[in-house]
Amino acid sequence: MGKKDKAKEQQLNEEATLAAEELADQVAAEAEELPDTEIIEDDEPAPAVKEEEDESLRDQFVRLQADFANFRNRTQRERIELYQRANEDLLLEILPVLDHYEMGLQTAEQHDADKAVVDGFKLVYDQFRNVLKKFNLTPIDAVGEVFDPHKHEALTHMPSEEYAAEICSNQVRRGYLFGDKLLRPAQVVVSSGPAAKSEE
Repeated sequence: MGKKDKAKEQQLNEEATLAAEELADQVAAEAEELPDTEIIEDDEPAPAVKEEEDESLRDQFVRLQADFANFRNRTQRERIELYQRANEDLLLEILPVLDHYEMGLQTAEQHDADKAVVDGFKLVYDQFRNVLKKFNLTPIDAVGEVFDPHKHEALTHMPSEEYAAEICSNQVRRGYLFGDKLLRPAQVVVSSGPAAKSEE
């Protein structure tokens, strides 16, 4: 009876060992299969996510480049406008001095001042105007031109035998252009045509 029990116990041990080995093989086989399926599941969405991130970064880079280009252009434009505005303000302050200098020269010529003195002042006046010309300042000579409200400021209408109607017959103050922009209009007297002759 003892031998039978030992044989039975040995057989049960062998069966248990075989079952344990089968179970271990089955678990190992499942473990080998699981990583493959997990890797496949993980690998499929990863390229799509990476492409979306790349596309998003590319869009951000393009927008940043465009913003920087706009900022640079705006800064340059503002700097040029500031420079021109500063020049305009300075020239507007200088123009009355130039007007008075011109009137002084005319008065000196009319009153027969010393010729050497007048010639010296004319040289200075020419230098002054050449400097202003370098800064794109152009005088407007209005006498004999058709009245243009964009360039001329009419002070009055007067009859003139020399000029037809709507022609600038006299210039009271010279006007100036700064580049293509009107800096100061010319103040003029506009002809209203020949005076009407009274009937005898």
